[in-house]
Amino acid sequence: MCEVLGMSVSTYYKYRHCEDPDYQDYLLIKNLFTKYKSVYGYRRITDELRHEYGLIMNHKKVLRIMKKYGIMAKYIKDIIPNYTKKYIEEQIQDDHLKRDFTQRGWVTDITYLTLKRHGRRAYLSTILDLETRDWIAYQISYRNDNQLVMDTLNKAINSPQTKDLNGLILHSDQGTQYLSTEYKTICESNGIIISHARKRNPLDNAVIESFHSILKKETLYNHDITSLDEYTQLVREWMMFYNTIRRRQTKK
Repeated sequence: MCEVLGMSVSTYYKYRHCEDPDYQDYLLIKNLFTKYKSVYGYRRITDELRHEYGLIMNHKKVLRIMKKYGIMAKYIKDIIPNYTKKYIEEQIQDDHLKRDFTQRGWVTDITYLTLKRHGRRAYLSTILDLETRDWIAYQISYRNDNQLVMDTLNKAINSPQTKDLNGLILHSDQGTQYLSTEYKTICESNGIIISHARKRNPLDNAVIESFHSILKKETLYNHDITSLDEYTQLVREWMMFYNTIRRRQTKK
C-alpha cells in the first residue's frame, strides 16, 4: 500500500492511528503533482489547486506540505545539493599550516559572546599573529555575517602592525564567510594566501581556539556581568590588556 501511495513506511506508521491535518490537502497536491508528470513546483501546484478544485491555498502552505511529504521533482533533489556541495568544495583551500603554529602567518575565527540568562548574543571576530601571538584586529557585532569578517580583515590589513602581506598565510576554519568570493578577493589582492582547516578538526586552528577560550575564562567566567553591552565592553578592555600588559608563556 505504501508503494502505491508513494509513501514511506515510517510516514504510514506515524499517521495510521490519527489523521494528519494536512493529509487531505496532501492527497490533492500529490494527485496534481503526479498528473503533471511530477515536474511542477509549489507555485504551479498552487495555481492548479485554484484552477481544478477552486481551492485557494497560500503558496507557503503548499510548499510546507510538499516538503513535509517529500513531494519534489527528482531533478531538483539532484541539482540543489550537488551544486552547493560543488561550490563549497571549489572554495576550500589547502591547509598550509598543518598544525605548525611556529611559522609566519595569521589565524582567525569567530566566537560567541553569550549571556544565557538574557538570551542575547554577540559575535567576536579575531585575527591573531602567530609570531607575536598578539591580535592584529578584532571586531564585535550583533550579526554573524560576511561584514563582520570583512571588517576584521580590512582592519588587520590596515593595521600599523602590518608590514608585508605578500605570501602571508591567513588560516581559518571552513565557515561560510571564509569561503565567500569577497573574502577571497580581498586576500588575493593583498598577496595573502588563504588556508583552511579540515572540517571538524578544531585542533587545526588550535591557537585561535585557545585564545578565545582564555578570553571567556578571564571575562565571562570571572565577573558578575548583568548585560550584554557590559560584557562586550569588558571584552574590549580585556583585548587591550592582553596585547599590552598580560604576561604570557614563552613559545617553545
